[in-house]
Formats: sequence, structure tokens, C-alpha cells
Amino acid sequence: MSVDTEPAVDPARDPDWARLLEAARRSLERSGGSLAGSVTIARPTDGERRVVIGITGVHRPAGVQRIAVRLADVDLHLRQLSGRGLIDTLTEAGAPLRDRPGERRREALARQAALARARASACAGQEWFDRWLDWLRGDGMLTRLVRAGGDLTPVLRVLEALPAADEPLPAFAERVLGDTKAFSDASLRGLVLRAVALWQGAPPPTSAEQERALWEAVGVVPDDLASHVLVLNVPARGGVVGEWLTQAAALALPMRLTLHQLRLGALAIDAEEIFVTENPAVLRAATALGPAAPPLVCTEGMPSAALHRLLAVAGRATLRWRHDFDWPGVRMLTAALARYPAAVPWRMSAADYEAALGPAESVGGSGPRLTGTPAATPWDPALAAAMHRHGRAVMEERLLPVLLDDLRAASGGSG
Repeated sequence: MSVDTEPAVDPARDPDWARLLEAARRSLERSGGSLAGSVTIARPTDGERRVVIGITGVHRPAGVQRIAVRLADVDLHLRQLSGRGLIDTLTEAGAPLRDRPGERRREALARQAALARARASACAGQEWFDRWLDWLRGDGMLTRLVRAGGDLTPVLRVLEALPAADEPLPAFAERVLGDTKAFSDASLRGLVLRAVALWQGAPPPTSAEQERALWEAVGVVPDDLASHVLVLNVPARGGVVGEWLTQAAALALPMRLTLHQLRLGALAIDAEEIFVTENPAVLRAATALGPAAPPLVCTEGMPSAALHRLLAVAGRATLRWRHDFDWPGVRMLTAALARYPAAVPWRMSAADYEAALGPAESVGGSGPRLTGTPAATPWDPALAAAMHRHGRAVMEERLLPVLLDDLRAASGGSG
């Protein structure tokens, strides 16, 4: 009479044991090493069925679809076979068992420590910073960070050191983190720039150019050759750049100046007022006014370090400043008004917004939808209310005729 049991073999090398040991490993890792549970094998082979019969001493008929076995029985059987229990068998056959409950506890403690450090930061309480922390928790980024062995301390040190004063990126990294190449770490750079984007009301960067603009928005300069500003008819004196600007103004020729060029020598702007616009289309249209067109500077989106360097030598010139009627635009204007005492809004009132929408516009009318986090408009609170009500953005191109009328009037009516 034959006995339907397993032959005497090494379980760790026997393919009939493989699925059982894999299931046992998963169960032990989930439970933190507890032998109190059981495992199940679906559609077992004849060899797997015989293994379980040998462990339990209970016959399982051929063709059975599922068989279960207690881990304690597996452990006892292995000790009888080889003198090694289940955990030792699994460890010797492969990697050490993971303690997943312990890992989760350690991760939770690491997250709590990181959040406690963040809540003690000098940035805590600022709306953008709190939204960044919410993103870290909600997106799982904080868990991934602690699993990788990182922490928030370097990120927080960077954010606490911002804004800088047009400091080269390597020098900033050395000053704050003690390593000129610290931002070559993609994780560190990504976490910092995500926070800066929320701070500036901009979308997360998806290109090197967008990253550069965000760095420059908080006074850090990755590359003084890549930072530039577009100008028209800006009267200046001093050095070769002053000569270039003078010659270009005589021809109503737009010029693009880099931060590197603006740092070459002493430069002074001789103007009583300078118009600042966001879209190059406005500057391009202004060239039709010729040399009589008033000085015009274009931010091309977020103001660059080069633009700020240029305006720093503008003396007491009045800066008539505008951006698109969208939430990033009003945030950038708020920042400009705070940075430059001589800055005043240019065609950025609620009345200008309503007029640009047109008399036929109704709530929710045509035009791109406003997206992103709403912002206040302290120079005209009615503007934010109107933007909320209509829910539409207005780009500068729609205001081009009235903007050109303003520029023509400032030029003395010529052109």
C-alpha cells in the first residue's frame, strides 16, 4: 500500500514547496513574523498537494481547488525535517524577512518628525507653505521621501533662506547647504521648486526655462546668460550697454539684454516713467510709434533677474506696470508694487477688466477660464471680486488698442 506523502527533500530547493514558502513569506512580512496565521494555495499541483498532506497528516483528494495550511504546522514540520523553523528556512533561502508593521511605524514616526520640523519653520503659517505641506501629505511624496532615507531639513533650509538677492545658484547652494552642486539632486530641487511655484502662484515647472524663471522669481540666478529682459526705447547712459540702449532707442529697435551684460558696468536709466508689460506683442506693436514711444520693458511672464537689475538703476522713474488679468498676473503685480515704491498699476482696475470683457459679456462668458488659486488685488479689491464673478481671464492682447492709446499719449501724441 503506497503512502500519499512528500519524499524526504530539502524544502528550500524543492519546486513543490516554492509557492507555499512564498505565501508564507508574504504572510510573515505582513504580520511582523507571527506564526498565528495560515496560507492558502489555489489550484495546487499534485506535488504541492502531497507537501501539504505531509505537513498536516490530513489527506487532500486529487483535483482539490484550494488547500490551506497553518504557518505553525509548517514551522513544526520544517523543524522535524531539518531542525530549522520556517523563519530560518526562508531567511537562509533568500533575503531576510521584512517587518512591514515595523516599517510602517518607523515611517509614521519619520513623517511626524518631518512635519514637526516643518511646522516649526519660519515659513510656517504662510498660505503657500501650508498648501505645499498639504500637497506633500496628500500626494504621498512625504512617505516616498522617508522611505528613501531622506528628510525635509535641506528643503526647509532652502525655503527659509529665500528670497535671495540675485545670488548665483551655486553660491546660494554653498551658502545654505554647504555644497555648490546640491541642486543636482532632482528630489531636493523638485521639492523646492514645487514650493516656489505655489509661492509665486505658478504651475509646477515642466522645463528648464520654467525652472529658471521660478528660481529668478525668488532671487536665485541659475545662469546670468539665460536671464534676459526685452526693452524698447529705454534711454540710458554708462558703459557699452548704455551705448547700445541709446542707439537702439534712436531707431525704435527692441533689444534683449542678459543679466550678464547688465552687470558689465555702471548703468543709469534717464526716464521719468517706464511702462512694464507682460506680453511681447504689446512691445512689438509699440514699435509702430517710432523713437517717440515711451520707454517700455517686457517681463515675458514672470519678471526675470535681468529685468530687476535693469529697473534697479531706473532712479525715481514711475513704473506703470501691468500683467494679464489672471491669478498669476495679479500675484506678479502685487509683488511688483511691493518691491518698487515707484510702481503703479497700468490698466489693471476692475473697470479695465470689465471693459476688456465687453458690454455683452455675462457671468461665465467667453474667454479662457480662470485657473489656479485666487489672489487678492489690494490696489483695487473690486478687481478680484469681478474676476471671481466672471471666472474668465483676459490676456493683454485684448487690451492692445487701449494700451497703444496710452503709449501714444505718453509719447506726446506722435506716431
